[in-house]
Amino acid sequence: MGHSGPLQVAGAGEPDGTAHDDRRAHWLSWHQIEVDGRPAAYGEAGSGPPVVFLHGWGLDHRAYKRALARLAAHGMRVIAPALPGFGGTRALRPESFTLPGFARWVADFLDALGISEPVRLMGHSFGGGVAIVLAHDHPERVHDLVLINSIGASAWVRRGDELQTIEQRSLFDWGIHFRDDVWPLDQARRVLPVIVSEALPNLVREPLSFVRVAGMARRADLRRELEELRRRRLPVVVLWGKRDRIITRESFEEMCDVLGQPQAMTVEGSHSWLISDPDAFAEVMTNVVDVAARAGGAKPTRRRRHLARTQPRTGAAGGGASEPGEDDVCSCATL
Repeated sequence: MGHSGPLQVAGAGEPDGTAHDDRRAHWLSWHQIEVDGRPAAYGEAGSGPPVVFLHGWGLDHRAYKRALARLAAHGMRVIAPALPGFGGTRALRPESFTLPGFARWVADFLDALGISEPVRLMGHSFGGGVAIVLAHDHPERVHDLVLINSIGASAWVRRGDELQTIEQRSLFDWGIHFRDDVWPLDQARRVLPVIVSEALPNLVREPLSFVRVAGMARRADLRRELEELRRRRLPVVVLWGKRDRIITRESFEEMCDVLGQPQAMTVEGSHSWLISDPDAFAEVMTNVVDVAARAGGAKPTRRRRHLARTQPRTGAAGGGASEPGEDDVCSCATL
């Protein structure tokens, strides 16, 4: 099926007066299309190999517009659908309201756009869970996978010698750590307006979907799917913000272990670091694209990377790898 013309001219209404003209040229334009006979919204920008970005719970594709514009500026065709129930995309039918149902929807969305080649698939938070299931259930669709502060592991937190699981985590504990994702104050100025302008309309439009997806994200244990991706040797990059308390360090480490030690990188920031600092996201992702491209032709390395917004350091062979610090999850290569 074809899509209608842009609902908004790329960059129209952008309040960021400090943006450079070249960035404005890569702002996403917003479109509508039909997927399975139901309306769906998406943003698109740039040209080059297709990169499909799946957003997190509560938000939609527009929340990431500045971060994704940076990707488009680096020579990628960025496609960001609003997942069903968010951003004006009709919610899934009740019988399809599962993670595999969301994954099937993304496959149908790609069909509607006429994209048949495997894509670079990126997912943040809940979108990472959808991306994992899409790669598992529809392997012909995915060239490589980038998981950003993603759901999917079962580990929650270690208390003494006991590793507690997500099934033991209360809704209250999830809620109090969403506050940590907003503060400190300088970050709140960037993240809060996005949450207010995107999450609240989504809650009003599709309240049942909004709540059901939250429950789905809290309970998602995708270790079986991750193990299968490991067996298939799908190139996977895992990113995690060091101050994230929604997706915990234990969850990040378990995901890496189940995947068989993929290319893994830690960044400075919390759960929504890519929204609060789109320039850091672009800086990291240019490195990720290179890593994913190399991983596609080689066995996964057991070395993980730590990315911080610092000057490059000289390290071991390989261009910047260095020894791990005590506070780092993994061995380091700093930006």
